[in-house]
Amino acid sequence: MALSLLATVLFLALGIWQVERRAWKLDLIARVEARLSAAPVPAPGRTDWPTNSRDADEYRRVTTSGRFLPGRAVRVMAVTEKGAGSWLLEPLVTGTGDTILINRGFVPPDWPAPPGSGEGLATVTGLLRMTEPGGGFLRSNDPSQDRWYSRDVAAIAAAKGLGPTAPYFIDADASGNRPGGPGGPVGGLTVVAFRNHHLIYALTWFGLAGMAGYAAYRAWRER
Repeated sequence: MALSLLATVLFLALGIWQVERRAWKLDLIARVEARLSAAPVPAPGRTDWPTNSRDADEYRRVTTSGRFLPGRAVRVMAVTEKGAGSWLLEPLVTGTGDTILINRGFVPPDWPAPPGSGEGLATVTGLLRMTEPGGGFLRSNDPSQDRWYSRDVAAIAAAKGLGPTAPYFIDADASGNRPGGPGGPVGGLTVVAFRNHHLIYALTWFGLAGMAGYAAYRAWRER
């Protein structure tokens, strides 16, 4: 009986935790949807970098202007609705001297960088995304081989000698698409989706709690 009572308490606690997680997830979804529908704001400058966070800034629509640094682009492995290929990331130096990594968009494996890539004044509008340190699933970034599986801002900045760089990158929207080769880079492919199965999990735990509680009741009655 004691084990059944302990299991009941444990399953109830897990169910309550899932209810709390569901409330947090719904709040997160609402905040992100509000950011996606808002007008773009200036990208955070150097003085704001220490306070940028995933909860407060992820998926905020931002805009910035500056010049791309030629010869500093990296390709990060990606699988999108257009198939397998890479994200093309290039550093942009703003008018105030800040360096921000810009995800120009998707390029296929055989896409050649056009001559003069990165030159000229550009305005970028897109979604603010926080850095993705380490690498991808079971794959670590290898800066020495220029092999990237995640958009690790600090590692890319160090490998390319960029100096102080924003702790975020910007996923450029479709307005930044440019010619210069077959199929890319194509912006505006960011997928914003959040799994929200917490209600199902909560009902499952509460159901198990009910079964365990009934087992404890039966054991008490038999005694």
